[in-house]
Amino acid sequence: MVERNRKIKLGISIGDLNGIGCEVALKTFKDSRMLDFCTPVLFASNKTIAHQKKALNLEINYHGVQEASKVLDGKINVVNVWKESPEILFGEATEAAGTYAIKSLRAAVKALKEGHIDALVTAPINKNNIQADDFNFPGHTDYLAQELEGESLMFMVTDDLKVGLLTDHIAVKDAPTAITPELIKSKVTTIENSLKSDFGIRKPKIALLGINPHSGDNGVIGKEDDTILKPTIKELSDDGRLVFGPYAADSFFGSDGYKNFDAILAAYHDQGLIPFKTLSFGKGVNFTAGLHKVRTSPDHGTAYEIAGKGTADPSSFKEAVFMALQIFKKREEYKEISKNPLKKTRLK
Repeated sequence: MVERNRKIKLGISIGDLNGIGCEVALKTFKDSRMLDFCTPVLFASNKTIAHQKKALNLEINYHGVQEASKVLDGKINVVNVWKESPEILFGEATEAAGTYAIKSLRAAVKALKEGHIDALVTAPINKNNIQADDFNFPGHTDYLAQELEGESLMFMVTDDLKVGLLTDHIAVKDAPTAITPELIKSKVTTIENSLKSDFGIRKPKIALLGINPHSGDNGVIGKEDDTILKPTIKELSDDGRLVFGPYAADSFFGSDGYKNFDAILAAYHDQGLIPFKTLSFGKGVNFTAGLHKVRTSPDHGTAYEIAGKGTADPSSFKEAVFMALQIFKKREEYKEISKNPLKKTRLK
């Protein structure tokens, strides 16, 4: 349990140096009032942050430290992960930018595992230039699933809309064969647990979207919905779980059907993220649910096309910061209440 008066230490992996990650992070904490909510810890280097500040014409002070254990409250802390000055070429997907993005991520995750930071916000990376002999993951979620305990789930969230994915960074052609009853049950359980412990929803109500158009039209457009989704949903429902579907994905969001549920579980990446980003772009947060540590990210990518121009909107990154803090606090409260609910009731 975090001491009541201690500031939450929020780690930030800096992302692709040639993208907008550093810009939106610095703009977020340029407002000194943000330091009332947490102690930010950026994993990069003094030289790199100084270069970004100058290039983007940002007036902001920071405190450099050699180790995450040495950060100071009331300051924007920069952990010096590297000493050299990597070349920054805004808007270009270079191998070097990917290398330093992973150095930052690894250092931040190490600090998270060791307890030097309480939660993590990751700035956007390029899934192509991060690939290396010792780093072969399609994105943050898969790497974090390996490094941190738990069952990871890509969960796109706002206050009013929450969309999880049965399958995330795999090819569309591979999604139907990847969806099994065991996977569905695992993801539903992860979402339920997250909604309870991270968002304070006592009895979550979850909708599943169909795999095929019109949920297969009774087998006319694919049989997966009839043979896999429907029986599994019935089994979960018979077990007392509030799980419903499958719903035809083409009309589910346009008809406002999503408003009747606490969360939606989409079959594959674009089925869930296209409507989510259409309804919530700039306000949405990518949250990795199911892990024993809190990680969030903005709902956008590296945005090479505007990198270095100073025009990037930090709104989604700021939302990711607030969401990470909110979830961390909710988890701490949930752990405390769950320790001995009978004792808590008597104390009241």
